[in-house]
Amino acid sequence: MTRTSGLFVEHLTRRFGQLTAVDDLSFHAERGAITGLLGPNGAGKTTTMLCLAGLLRPDAGSMTLDGEKLGPDRGRRIALIPETPDVYAMLTVWEHLVFVAKSCRLKSGWQQRASELLLRLDLFDKKDTLGEALSKGMRQKTLIASTVLAGAPVLLLDEPMIGLDPKGQRELRSILRELREAGTAIVLSTHLLESAEAICDHVLVLNAGRAAISAPIAELRFGEAGRSLEDVFLEATR
Repeated sequence: MTRTSGLFVEHLTRRFGQLTAVDDLSFHAERGAITGLLGPNGAGKTTTMLCLAGLLRPDAGSMTLDGEKLGPDRGRRIALIPETPDVYAMLTVWEHLVFVAKSCRLKSGWQQRASELLLRLDLFDKKDTLGEALSKGMRQKTLIASTVLAGAPVLLLDEPMIGLDPKGQRELRSILRELREAGTAIVLSTHLLESAEAICDHVLVLNAGRAAISAPIAELRFGEAGRSLEDVFLEATR
């Protein structure tokens, strides 16, 4: 990867009235790496994700992907799996994948990849089930399969483990590792610090909308004997 590869965020700011939810935030999400976006409730994680995906308009800041400036249409290149798994009530699981394939103009043969994702996420036998009949966990898996199928160069996940059973969590971690190996830039927001410590290459800890820590996770873990990511997190957000 080159020094300009990945997503570069510069001086991102987003306000809601008198509240500054994201305050002059800058960071780099490398291609082929998983960046953990951590922070207490209200730290600005979800607002950051929505701004990156183009679902909220920042008050200030800029973003580039692989050296190319991103505009309001950045949602075409940055995919988001939100915390709340909303799906189309009257589309089946398979129809969600068809919708993504047609919208993204995927090459022929996408059906095999789609079927593989459904099998891995224990959704294949539910492929003809309408969205309104799915449990929360199944809706989450439908969004994961659809978003991964799209193959965006940047993938954002906001608390993706919530609602997944242990097998689903394990499979998602496996899928994320494969995407990392394929060169995707991944930003993972989570409160599950043990999970973040196991899978992330870099961590960005937010506190009151600002970056309290931005560093490779190996440096944080081995800075002191026995120091955990939880210790680092609590110190940074105290």
